[in-house]
Amino acid sequence: MKQIKTLLIAALLVLGASQTMNAQAKTAHVDVSDIMAKLPAMLEAQKQLEKLSTTYDADYKKMVVEYQTKLAQYEKESTTVTEAVNGERSKEVQDMQKRITDFRDNAQKELQQKESDIVKPIMEKVRLSIQKVGKAKGFQYVLDGSTLLLADGPNLTADVKKDLGF
Repeated sequence: MKQIKTLLIAALLVLGASQTMNAQAKTAHVDVSDIMAKLPAMLEAQKQLEKLSTTYDADYKKMVVEYQTKLAQYEKESTTVTEAVNGERSKEVQDMQKRITDFRDNAQKELQQKESDIVKPIMEKVRLSIQKVGKAKGFQYVLDGSTLLLADGPNLTADVKKDLGF
């Protein structure tokens, strides 16, 4: 009777321990920033954004040079023209300054919007791949490895890269 009691207690302990083990969630990690930095679609997106940025930069510099040239001309001629002409030129210079500022602000907004439009579907593709790989390997949680302080679980970065085709 005493042996049956001991055996029953041991069985309960084993059962309790296995329940505790099953209750723990399986976690893994993945380095999203590494994937994004090396993803061919992201590299292509960066090239597109750099090209657009270069175009905006060239246009901006052209406007600034035109402004500086006009300003220098007006300053040089300011003593030889009437006050009315100087007033008109001053207004023209202020208008040019406003156009330059507006152009710069709009270019920044357009670049940010273009970046968002390009990067959003790429991030979604990466997110779906991480979910697919994580579920296929039986993980309930997959954490972004770039912000982890301790990463004892499996690293799925290589698996996600393989799933994405690079």
